[in-house]
Amino acid sequence: MTTDTATDTATSLGERLADVWIELEDRLAEVPILRRLDEGTVTLHDYQRLLFNLRQQVVDGSPWISRAASNFDIEHFELRTAAIKHAQEEHRDYLMLERDYVAVGGSLDELRAGRKNLGSEALSGYMFTYADRPNPVGLLGAMYIIEGLGAQRAAGWAARFQEVLGLADSQVHFMRYHEVADGNHTGDLEAILTSDMISDDDADEIVRCAQVVARLYALQLEELDR
Repeated sequence: MTTDTATDTATSLGERLADVWIELEDRLAEVPILRRLDEGTVTLHDYQRLLFNLRQQVVDGSPWISRAASNFDIEHFELRTAAIKHAQEEHRDYLMLERDYVAVGGSLDELRAGRKNLGSEALSGYMFTYADRPNPVGLLGAMYIIEGLGAQRAAGWAARFQEVLGLADSQVHFMRYHEVADGNHTGDLEAILTSDMISDDDADEIVRCAQVVARLYALQLEELDR
């Protein structure tokens, strides 16, 4: 791929992913728990429910990234390396969430005995299925959505929960941590998305995967406890 072609692909990809993000933002604005958070009517029970539901999917994060890494061939060595590094950095994230849940009065046993809601089932099922493909480059689109939410929205959600509910930093650690950690990840991701490793076909897969994951992530938040 020539330099000019790679630049054109990266520019187009960035614009298409930005459109997916705008659609996601519009959908999140209609999610009941996030609407209550914005309005200031959210309750402690709402926050507990959110953590409970997120935990069941967060546990699967590192495993699907690891599975994707195992399916990149030697010609995609840099992507495999990045995926392995990412999986290693995230495989204990759920423990932070568990500590936050217990810190706001939740039962650790009940949390660990919980099951995924409808949206989480769909999201995890899609991620593992896609990760089983040979060279699953499209999952960069999934990471664009998931890491983007951590980098751009998690800290704001944490601050608002603290403002409305009077929570301590130790009770929103999971969300606050991801502002920094996912901010670093999005920087690494941007470097890949703007490199000459991404072909036009790859870009199409990345955008499609981002669209699916954006819809399923919102569904996970819409279907709390179902």
